[in-house]
Amino acid sequence: MLQSNQRIARIAAHINPPNLQMVEEDSGLERVNCRAKGASSGFKVAILGAAGGIGQPLAMLMKMNPLVSVLHLYDVVNAPGVTADISHMDTSAVVRGFLGQQQLEDALIGMDLVIIPAGVPRKPGMTRDDLFNINAGIVKTICEAIARCCPKAIVNIISNPVNSTVPIAAEVFKKAGVFDPKRVLGVTMLDVVRANTFVAEIMGLDPREVDVPVVGGHAGVTILPLLSQVKPSCSFTQKEIDYLTDRIQNGGTEVVEPLARILRIDYFADPIDVAKAGAGSATLSMAYAAVKFADACLRALRGDAAVVHCAYVASEVTELPFFASKVRLGRNGVEEIYPLGPLNEYERAGLEKAKKELAGSIQKGVSFVRK
Repeated sequence: MLQSNQRIARIAAHINPPNLQMVEEDSGLERVNCRAKGASSGFKVAILGAAGGIGQPLAMLMKMNPLVSVLHLYDVVNAPGVTADISHMDTSAVVRGFLGQQQLEDALIGMDLVIIPAGVPRKPGMTRDDLFNINAGIVKTICEAIARCCPKAIVNIISNPVNSTVPIAAEVFKKAGVFDPKRVLGVTMLDVVRANTFVAEIMGLDPREVDVPVVGGHAGVTILPLLSQVKPSCSFTQKEIDYLTDRIQNGGTEVVEPLARILRIDYFADPIDVAKAGAGSATLSMAYAAVKFADACLRALRGDAAVVHCAYVASEVTELPFFASKVRLGRNGVEEIYPLGPLNEYERAGLEKAKKELAGSIQKGVSFVRK
């Protein structure tokens, strides 16, 4: 009986940290630390907002990543249930759940990579600016805890509006005296994933063989696909360029707005005719893109060479303090930021529009912390 009770206690410890466990004194069960037996050698990753629309598929996909040894799942609601569900997967990463503000710091101690999808999703009729007041406060609180508990961690920020939340994170870390611009990255991978997919559709290629640099920011006109630099080299008509640029910039609308982006152009065989009809935002593709970027960060931490992706970071590529462009990742985060390369006239005009919009978003984030 004692052996059985101890086994049950160990299983419970996998699912919840000790201060979440409710143990009856007369049950014979004791709090037992998780042994993490069989865990892979790898990195410790925390997902903050793990019970949300992005967080849940993100957590599932990170549990499948062989580079993850310990996975902490934090949210203000439903974290224990999501943790229990994910922990049943027969991969080696040990999963632990953390619930509520009082356990935020416990979720962060010792982490190598922190992924932040926390916040409210974009809803029909909302712009990313509409999300600002709620999500800005959430990101600020989370980053204050990161500064205290794991200031050397790589931080991947997904919470929208990314154009403002990354500057918020930077200001919080500066206030705490722990800001390292190499370690704070806004995740713009979804824009790249969409661009690769949409270009591949036109060119009749496998999307995995396509690489479209997407620079600027992560909202509307700040998203600038450099179609002149597509690999493999492609040529597009002006009609195709206009179509692709608009679709990449407004890809989220296809998901968010009810039937808002039914695109019918004669040389595209399969128009988009289904949306979530107001029931959600781009959660599944965002989770996929976030995992793709997180995996790149982990491979770089491991010491892999030539890990290059687009990200929104503190940058001197333009006169703006933050900008998305191709960066090379390494053991310390961002090791090198690449220049934009040659732009055509269409892209130069787009760049000016992007910078004008970005400047306001950056200042909005900075002012939120400094006020």
